[in-house]
This record gives sequence, structure tokens and C-alpha cells, in this order.
Amino acid sequence: MVPADQGGGVMRADLLSDPVAGLDEALAAVDAFDQALVAGLLRPQPAQAAGLTELAHAVAGTPLAARVSEAAAKAAAGAAGEDHFVALAAARTALLGSVHDALMTRVTEATGRPRGEETVPATGGRQAANLLAAARAWLCDLARAGWQGIDHEVVSGAAQVVSAMLPDLSLRRPATLLDGFAAELAASCPGSALERIPARRWGDLWSRGMLLTLPGAAEAPAPGTATGRLLPLGVDLQEHATAAQAQVHAVFEPADGSAPGLVRATVSVPKPDTVVGAGLWQLLRPHMSLLAAVGEGRSMELTDMPITAEGDLIWSDEHARPSEPADAFTTARVALPTATDPATAPRDRHPTRIAVPVFLEGYAVQKEDETMTFTVAGHPLAVDTDRVPTAGPLTPEAVATSNACIGLLRWDAGTYRVQPLAVETTVRKKPVALQAGAWAGGTTDKVGVKAEKAATEAVAVLRERAGRLLRK
Repeated sequence: MVPADQGGGVMRADLLSDPVAGLDEALAAVDAFDQALVAGLLRPQPAQAAGLTELAHAVAGTPLAARVSEAAAKAAAGAAGEDHFVALAAARTALLGSVHDALMTRVTEATGRPRGEETVPATGGRQAANLLAAARAWLCDLARAGWQGIDHEVVSGAAQVVSAMLPDLSLRRPATLLDGFAAELAASCPGSALERIPARRWGDLWSRGMLLTLPGAAEAPAPGTATGRLLPLGVDLQEHATAAQAQVHAVFEPADGSAPGLVRATVSVPKPDTVVGAGLWQLLRPHMSLLAAVGEGRSMELTDMPITAEGDLIWSDEHARPSEPADAFTTARVALPTATDPATAPRDRHPTRIAVPVFLEGYAVQKEDETMTFTVAGHPLAVDTDRVPTAGPLTPEAVATSNACIGLLRWDAGTYRVQPLAVETTVRKKPVALQAGAWAGGTTDKVGVKAEKAATEAVAVLRERAGRLLRK
């Protein structure tokens, strides 16, 4: 149970500051293997062999032990084959999965909320085995070359495979990952000229690619359906030069009276690099009516909305309609504490996937240089203001003067951090609530209106230019 006098809303921040047993050792083993990939495993040096051995030792005593030990020995001798690379990728993924589980166990203790039941992975078939084998062969070539040894010839080996995989819907997930990975590597060629190598990130993409290209690994259980009331908590907006994504976090109350649960609804769109800030909503809004409901502060009624076992709504406007007003902070205070956190699929267990909705109040704010912390019942909790988007009225300054916060609890750079989605603060002696997604459905705010107008003009120009090219 959560103590009533903790002074921090519904979360035990004190539990987040205690060290997690074995976490540093697991991450050190992952880093050691990642360093082995930097120079490549075609002709490994003693330091790389040591990194491979450290990975094998980290999974000793697990069902992977024998296969990973053999794979590490073969790789250290420069004689690793496809099966050996798969075993090494599995060991690395298992270690990061164990880190995810340990961190989530601590989060569950801190929030006091129940966790959803784990799902059994689907049994895969053998469809398109030749394409999957070709993809794994390319990934094996990358491991042998190493990040310092990549060049356009090595990286271009993915192009034909990806082109053949993309039309097959069952292979779209691994194909998209490989396509993005290859593009990132191509932009970094030659590897020998790189001043800084993102070893952890490329290690993540490589190992995930190896496992997703195993037959059946990308399959998932058939989605269920959700009928009931959706109460939005906030929007996590992510922006890239050529794409944007909005993910709505919400509490879902089933119509049958069963326990409420936390769910997500996500929409992603391509974008020109000239559309930024509040202009992003103009691109996202037409694809999901939920964004308008968030902006208006309304709940939504869902009828047979497809939903995955991990709590992701496969959004379709046909299965949703706007309903009564619903204040996000009322939802956070009343409904969030009893909502079930969704389980995470085994293949998706990774520390970067942690993004748990939490509610905090009664904290003190400290700001030193560019670092902000909430002190919750005497315990500091880092605040990730860098993730606050410019596409809404929520600002780091508003967070600094807040007294209540709805946020996403994440784990980054060795510590838990809260990403604000909405805060309650005081403006001109009046209490106000500011949300990152307040402009999702449109706005009369001068800054927002100006940004949307600029986005309209930019998109119109691009469409006109595209039309001219098509007419030629």
C-alpha cells in the first residue's frame, strides 16, 4: 500500500533511489560486447575476446549458457557463423530484458499499481524463410566488419533484401527496422572516419534485427477489442526531421465493469523538415480523432476498438466517439492509482521502453543550471524537461513553478526521470493546468496559431511543387 503521508501523490519516490542488485554488472556485460562489435569480429583482438567472454559469463546459469559460451568462443576465434551471432544477440537482448524487468519491478513497487499478465509469444511459421535468411546474412556481415569497418558497399547489401521484404505485411516490422538501420549506417560511412560511434544504439538495432529475422519472431497474438470509456492523461509528442509521432496515454474503463487499465494510442506521420512546433498537430490531427478530444478535455467512448495484449490501441475513428468532459488531473487522482499497468512483450523488454504514467503532487522544485529535480517526500527525482515539446503551452518554466504533475516515468543515463506531460501551476494568482497536448485539437493561442499558419503555408508550397513535378 502507498503511505498516505508520503507527500508525493501516489508514488513512492524513495523506492526509486535504492540501487538495483546486478544492474551495473548486466549493463557492463552489454557494453563489453558492444565494444567488441565496434572493431568487428572478422579478426578479433584480445580485448574483443574478453568482451565476448564477459557476455557469456553474464548469462551463465541460464538456459542460454551453453550456446552463448560456444558462440563467444567461436567469435573470439573469428569463426562465428549465423547461429553463433544469433546466440550472442539473444544473450545481449536477455540481459537488457532482465534490466528492464528489474527496473519495472521497482516502478511497480513505487506506484503501488497492479501489473498485467504476461502473454505467451506466438509460435512462428516458416514463411519467407529465404528473405529472413538473407537479412540475417547481412547483419552477420555487419558484425564481422564492425562499426569502424562499415562502408557503402557493406551497407548497401541491405537494399535488395529490404525491397523484397517490404511488400509482405508479415515482414513489414523487421523490414522497417533494417531499412532505418541501413540508412543510419549509410549516413555514417565510412566508419573509420567517425569521431564518435553510438555503440549502444547500433548494438540495440543489430541484436533486435538478428532476432526479428528469425522465422516467426515478428508475429504477435491476434488483437482483442476494447469497449468502454477512455480517459486521456496526456500526450507524448516526438519529432524527427522527417517524421512526427504523438502517443496518447490514457486510462481505459471497460464497459463490463472489469478493472481499468492503462493504454496507449499512437499516430505517426511523415513530415517536411520545415514543419515544426505546433504545426505538427496539423499533420497528425486528421489521422486520429482522439487528439481533438485531448485538446478539448474530453473522454471518448470506444466500441470494439482493436487492442494488443500490451495495451496499444490500434486506433480507428470508426470505433470511437467523443463523450463527456474529462479533466486529466481528476483522472490522475481518481482513476490512475487503481489502473493496471500493461505487460510488456518479451521481445520488447528494454530499459528505453520504460514510459510509465505517474502522478506527483506536493513536491518541491529545485533548479540548478540546466538540471531540474522534484523533491518528493525528501527524495530527489530528476525531471526531463528536454522532452517537453514546443508544440504546446507547457514549458520548462511552467514545470519549475508547478505543484502537481502528470508525467511519464523513464529510466535514462542510470537514473529514473519524469517527463512532464501536464502540470498544475499558478498564473497571475490563478490555478491553471497546462498540457503538452493542449493544442492537439487546435488553439486560439497566438503562438500556436502563428505556427499552424506557417505549417499550412509550408505544406501548401510543397504540395504545389509536388504537383508540378507529377505533371511533367
